[in-house]
Amino acid sequence: MFEAYFKSPIGNLQIVANDAYIIQISFVDEYFKMDLIPNLIKDCMKQLDEYFKGERKSFTVPINPDGTEFQGRVWNKLCKIPYGKTISYIELARQLGDENAVRAVGTANGQNPIPIIIPCHRVIGNDGSLTGYAGGLLKKQWLLEHEGAIQQRSLFW
Repeated sequence: MFEAYFKSPIGNLQIVANDAYIIQISFVDEYFKMDLIPNLIKDCMKQLDEYFKGERKSFTVPINPDGTEFQGRVWNKLCKIPYGKTISYIELARQLGDENAVRAVGTANGQNPIPIIIPCHRVIGNDGSLTGYAGGLLKKQWLLEHEGAIQQRSLFW
């Protein structure tokens, strides 16, 4: 396992990879400068930098999130939500074939181990509200505003 840290506009990210795949990205408080960074993580950092600069709308770095079969189905659907678009939790459940699975979909969304690349931030409440995000609602709001999916707004109105 390899790890490195990336400074982003929404805080520090820890990137974890094995020999072939990015397996986790976490929001962290700390930042450690790493001298030896594997090429896979360097490529991931480059793509994240391009995304945050507005130059990239999708990622090509190989990922392999660890989860259940159901979580994998949810995460695959998340990757199909276009840049600059949002979807509700209930619509995501419908796309998976079971509107009654909305809570399970929300739980799987919240357990996404590779945020940003697997764009769980693009899932919002049925009423358009920003609900739940592992990095916090301010980060979710920033990402959606950055992508043009929502107008700049206050979280408190």
